[in-house]
Parts: sequence; structure tokens; C-alpha cells
Amino acid sequence: MIRISRRRWSGAIAAAVLTAWLGACGSIGNEYTFSQHQLQSALEHKFPFSKRYLELFDIQLANPRLTLDPARNRVNLQFDAIVDNKLFFRQALAGRFALDSGLRYDAPSRSVVLQDPEVQQFDVQGLPGQYSRQINALGGILAEQLLQGYALYTFRPDQLRVAGTDVEPGTITVLSDGINVKINRP
Repeated sequence: MIRISRRRWSGAIAAAVLTAWLGACGSIGNEYTFSQHQLQSALEHKFPFSKRYLELFDIQLANPRLTLDPARNRVNLQFDAIVDNKLFFRQALAGRFALDSGLRYDAPSRSVVLQDPEVQQFDVQGLPGQYSRQINALGGILAEQLLQGYALYTFRPDQLRVAGTDVEPGTITVLSDGINVKINRP
């Protein structure tokens, strides 16, 4: 009969759990790959997103939908949008907001963030014609000023530590089924 001490048994269990966790995250030591499903799930936890702009417009984005554009190395995001302004509208206006964006790593927040988002669609149902130009401009401002740098995925501190050494994400590549983040080692 072979006897294994509790300490060795606990160590073996901990190693197995760590190996399984790293495999689930897609870490290969020099990179992380996050599936579209993992990114969508992380994104859904951050919405609805509400913001007041210029003390005039209340904007709410909800129900984010993420698609990937590997040919352009960009992500596409669509949201249900609600725009409210009691001064101009009798009731809040609903519509759809879509943008595409590049990605970059933001070290202070440990996050993969939106970089240079561009509005692809900002349709608001029931919008009086005289306000369409202002609302379209608001969509551009929303993308450029409010969503620039918005975190798509935030790394836990332990994900940026490999073999006792701090590492930092480098090149981010959009794949057909996820996002690959290369790890720069010191």
C-alpha cells in the first residue's frame, strides 16, 4: 500500500485545479485566448450602461451583442439604446446603436479596452425629423468620448503573473471565434 501525505495530496489537488483553470482560460503561457462566448458573458455583466451627456441627454445602452471581424482586427458591438431628454421629447426614444472598434491593452485598469470606436448605426425610432442630425452627432460623441477606452475584458491580477513574474499583454488579435492576447515577458 502506498501512503501519500496530506500535504502532497493537497499539493497535487491544487496543481490539478490550477492546470484545469489555465486550460479553461486558454492560457498557453505566452498568450491568452478568450472565446467569443467568454467575451460576450464578460460584456453582459457590465450592462446596462447609463450616462448623462451635456446635462441634456440620458443615454442607456443595454443587451450588448458582440461579433468579431478578424479581417479588420476589430470587434463589432450592437446595443439596444434609449435616449431621453424631457426638454425635447415627450417620452424616451428607443433604437439601436452599433459600432466597431479596435482593441488595446490598458495597463492601469488591467483591461482589454475599446480603441477608436466608430459608429456604424444609430437609429432611433419615432425621432422627429428636426432632431435626426443632433441624435446622429450624439451617437458619434457617445462612441468617441464615452466608449473610447471602455473595458471589454479585465484581467485578474493572478492572470498577469506567470511563474512568480509580472507579465503584460501585448499584441491583441481578433480571431473568428475569439480574441488572442500575446503575453510580453520581461
